[in-house]
Amino acid sequence: MAGTISKIIHFRDEEEFLDDMTEIMERFSYLASKYGHNPVEGVLLWDYIGVQDEEGVKIFRVGEFPYFEGTLKVDLETLRVMERYFDEMESKWDELRVEDIAYFVEMLNEALGREIVFYEAYDLGLDRNTAYIILNLLSIHYLEGVLDGGDRDIFEEALELLMKYI
Repeated sequence: MAGTISKIIHFRDEEEFLDDMTEIMERFSYLASKYGHNPVEGVLLWDYIGVQDEEGVKIFRVGEFPYFEGTLKVDLETLRVMERYFDEMESKWDELRVEDIAYFVEMLNEALGREIVFYEAYDLGLDRNTAYIILNLLSIHYLEGVLDGGDRDIFEEALELLMKYI
């Protein structure tokens, strides 16, 4: 897309990174609701998995499958097969590498007989403590030019937090 850049970012503390990204996204989402421009177009962590169901692709982290299980619109057999594979991945969490996740996803799709589970982090070269972020520079420039007062403070706080990682 015109005006966007993609970057792999590294961090030391995953919890802190997730907390910071939540704050950044909340601030930019608020501004986007008022001004129609969101500088962060996407974030992908090393352990994000996509699952295609009847409604579209749903994204979750490997360890979050039990929480998403109720939201997936797939038949019961598909759900049970996926559950077995994700339980296996989660049981190896401490040693889990992107190569392992890629292998599990490949094997899971074979067991399902169709490709409905997606994993992009391996192809992007991500690893633990890395994320892939897509920033819209045109949105940053636009917001910088139109904001003032409290909204400018929200924007600057979000940018300052984002710059910690870029």
